Amino acid sequence: MIWTPLDTWIVAAAAVAGAACALSGSFLVLRKMSMMGDAISHAVLPGIAVAFILTASRASGALFIGAALVGILTAVLVQIIRQYGRVDHGASMGVVFTVLFAIGLLLIERAAGQVDIHPEHVLFGSVELVPLYTIRVLGADLPRGVVVVTIALVANLVVFAALFKEFRLATFDPELATTLGVNAKFMHYLLMTLVAITTVASFEVVGSILVVAMLVVPGATAHLLTRRLLPFLTVAVVVAISAAVLGHLAAIGVPPLFGFEDTSTAGSMAVVLGGLFFVAFLFAPEHGVVAKASARIGLRVSILTQDVLGLLARVTEGAAPTSTPRTTTDTLREYRRSPFRRHRSGLRLGLTLLRLRGLVRQRDGRYALTGAGRDAASRILRTHRLWERFFFDEAGVDLSELHHAADYLEHYTDADLQGALSEELSRPVTDPRGRRIPE
Repeated sequence: MIWTPLDTWIVAAAAVAGAACALSGSFLVLRKMSMMGDAISHAVLPGIAVAFILTASRASGALFIGAALVGILTAVLVQIIRQYGRVDHGASMGVVFTVLFAIGLLLIERAAGQVDIHPEHVLFGSVELVPLYTIRVLGADLPRGVVVVTIALVANLVVFAALFKEFRLATFDPELATTLGVNAKFMHYLLMTLVAITTVASFEVVGSILVVAMLVVPGATAHLLTRRLLPFLTVAVVVAISAAVLGHLAAIGVPPLFGFEDTSTAGSMAVVLGGLFFVAFLFAPEHGVVAKASARIGLRVSILTQDVLGLLARVTEGAAPTSTPRTTTDTLREYRRSPFRRHRSGLRLGLTLLRLRGLVRQRDGRYALTGAGRDAASRILRTHRLWERFFFDEAGVDLSELHHAADYLEHYTDADLQGALSEELSRPVTDPRGRRIPE
């Protein structure tokens, strides 16, 4: 793989376009309007086509004006259809963008005979050709595509930095924003304008279809990793830039390994974006699949060990601490309220885990609580009997039903809730059956 200055410009164009799309797209994700980016990116085609027909050039500033106006028109039409037609948001977007997109395609087909533009260029972009078309800026020849997307990125940065608090309020609580004097509707249409401008600026780099991935996927990935707005935006931009770099490296480096020529950088970038999202989906520290599975397993293990501790406490209740009573697994399984009558393996696993934690000791097939184990078991037994007292006194639950209700809640009661429960019941000393509630 050979890296040239042309590759640097290609990556720069894709990275800047990705960063610009990630900023405005993040707010779409937070507003639960992700598909609005899809709608606008397709619906602005009529504006682009009209600019092509009128100016016979792809470099005309009229392209941005026309596309921005159509983007705003799309947002307005969606809102009107949703509000007055009583159509849900998704359906109203579908109606507007499909019609405008079809009109745009027809106009581009008409414009293709007059301007050096083809529908596939608009749809799929041509980032590999960005370094070939330059303009002179401050005495230097720079790729036009890089300059255009840089302007879009700067516009996003300036607007979001200047109105950060307003966008945050209007995004998370439009009613509160209006109460505090922030025009939530204006912020909405300002965001739509930025999305339209950013979309058009990115057309030459990634095309109409792939720009949707750049608008949505970085924000969706950030949504899995953080819940704070500034880190959210930062993560989205980092994801977009990473996808630009890795996407181009994959486009020029991976196909030759299998005997093929290089492939589309824009397509590879979208694939890498999907890969980064999938990694976050699996391994996000709080909301990832692995983290959630680990939390579920941890909860089940916690419930299992607490059940075993509570069972040991009940079986050995009343014995003097100095006598260190010992019991077998059969004794535990045959206890009248044992949850392990049919689950010998669960009981053995719980006892093993408690031994590893130093809460239970074993000798000659018999088990006994250690000092730390007695303390932990007493806390569980106290919580269980406080809940039984509460259900009996406050809810009038029958004695035969108390154990099952309390057995569930004892696993989700922390020290603060236990203390509040005790205070609410005036610090009882016995449960409804007259058994002592451990201190």
